[in-house]
Amino acid sequence: MTFFNQHGYQTLNPGWPGDSSTVAESRANARSIANRGVTEVADSYAKVIASLPESPIVIGHSFGGLIAQIILGRGIAAAGIAIDPAPIKGVWQLPLSALKASLPVLGNPFNLKKAVSLTFDQFRYGFANAVPEQEAKELYERWTIPAPCRPLFQAATATFAGSETKVNTANTRRGPLLITGGEKDHIAPPVLGEASLKKYNPSVITEFNLFAGRGHSLIVDHGWQEVAGYSFSWLNKNGL
Repeated sequence: MTFFNQHGYQTLNPGWPGDSSTVAESRANARSIANRGVTEVADSYAKVIASLPESPIVIGHSFGGLIAQIILGRGIAAAGIAIDPAPIKGVWQLPLSALKASLPVLGNPFNLKKAVSLTFDQFRYGFANAVPEQEAKELYERWTIPAPCRPLFQAATATFAGSETKVNTANTRRGPLLITGGEKDHIAPPVLGEASLKKYNPSVITEFNLFAGRGHSLIVDHGWQEVAGYSFSWLNKNGL
């Protein structure tokens, strides 16, 4: 947010429904965010957007990247950047690394209505596999909080049932979209973003960028400025 503020943007970062204001409070109050689904989260952001004087640029990472695409598909955003996003409905690919990274949640169907935290080893594999172990430990201690399991179940079963992760990819009146992938991302491998790209109407600006050597922690680890800088340049290129 500081980076974009310094480059002339006004930024806003609302939490998901049930989020607490700090990491410590979120860890102590996991039940408040449990059982929140993709549509509930997307609708909460749509409500915030409705209060703004103009349509915003929406930027999200992981499931936030999926939410950004849903918002953009609704036609209520000027542009979207989906950083290593969770797959949209219609993307059927399931890389082994993504399956392994998701098993701590999906391996227990009773997790559906819960909020779960990863162990360090699980976080290391799913998020921080592309950074040194010491940095991975620091990221784990600083950032990790319980997250609702329902969105992961919704994405995992989207090929067969449900529409919560469906995106209006046929909307030709939407703003431009950038999808990114981290070359070493285990939980959202680049093949998922590339498959999402192919679902969109080609008459509207939709691009994919691969960040070489990066894992799923790319927005918070030592290389975050590469992602922010590329996003800023892409927005400028498209007059945004």
